Amino acid sequence: MSSKSLPILPGATLGILGGGQLGRMFTLAARTMGYKVMVLDPDAASPAGQMADVYVQADYTDPAALKKLGDNCAAITTEFENVPAASLIELARHCRVSPGADAVAIAQDRSHEKTWLADNGFATAPFALINSEADLDAALTRIGTPALLKVSRFGYDGKGQTRIGSLDEAHAAFREFDAQPCVLEGFVKLECEVSVVLARDDAGRCELFPIAENRHDNGILDVSIVPARVSDTLAQQAREIARSVAGKLNYVGVMAVEFFITEDGLLINEVAPRPHNSGHYTLDACVTDQFEQQVRVLCGLPLGDARLLSPVVMLNILGDRWNTNGPHWDTLLAHPNIKLHLYGKQTARPGRKMGHCTVLDADLDAALQLAEQMRNAL
Repeated sequence: MSSKSLPILPGATLGILGGGQLGRMFTLAARTMGYKVMVLDPDAASPAGQMADVYVQADYTDPAALKKLGDNCAAITTEFENVPAASLIELARHCRVSPGADAVAIAQDRSHEKTWLADNGFATAPFALINSEADLDAALTRIGTPALLKVSRFGYDGKGQTRIGSLDEAHAAFREFDAQPCVLEGFVKLECEVSVVLARDDAGRCELFPIAENRHDNGILDVSIVPARVSDTLAQQAREIARSVAGKLNYVGVMAVEFFITEDGLLINEVAPRPHNSGHYTLDACVTDQFEQQVRVLCGLPLGDARLLSPVVMLNILGDRWNTNGPHWDTLLAHPNIKLHLYGKQTARPGRKMGHCTVLDADLDAALQLAEQMRNAL
């Protein structure tokens, strides 16, 4: 949509490929704003499908399903990066699609993403591309140990990656990954991890959310602390780098850039072409949340105000915390400054994101302390 095009207004139907929790929160935001939503996802128990006006249960490459979306939607977006780029290209023949296939194709493959970042002058941890087992020896000699071997595609939340301490371990891990293309990443000495979520419109205008400081457990985000406890200089550098990444990708939509903070400065870990787990705090703590922003960009509306209204800590709630009767919700809901968000997933599994809560407090340390108490109390 060009800057001269008319915006898509409430009453129109918006489409989204992907029916997980990110799609659910987009659907809720869109319907709150008066739009109808059509969700495409192969899962019969799709969390977003529960909230949609129309739920199309089909594969992302199904021609009839894509035609249905293309014929009925004024604009279409995605909830995750592993939607086939060819499907986005096909949909773009019928209506507006944001983000575009080119940006998604880069971000959905670690090999492409790391190479693109390096080619465009963005600092990352040392890495090597592993396309065959024969590549491992030279790569490990250059990268050193310990290192991480990660599959190029479909790895997330710590899945599809393993720590490497020797050449024998590297060969065993590559075979365990069925000899898929991989990236070998060198370890870096971390001070902390942060992320920047932003929205960028067709005209290149950006609205950046406050930086989140993130802690992970077994490769899965555990808590996000906002504002991040880093220097103003470092925070501004992260924001400008994220803005530059979005600009060079010619990105239109909501995206996240994850950073490692090291003694040598900022390194980009990953780019996510979608709303992000570390941005869930925006639902309760910002003037405009990341999902309303996704609707606004998709519809060609002015970007919303991303200002932080209160210090906040977001705590992920995983399936590990479920028992026969579920977690102790009464303990959590006894606190008036805690907001609970559950995703409507029918089956709890270890490591599966079932929901999150946010703790809002004028005192960030107090919010963090209460969030950590709730992790144990649940």
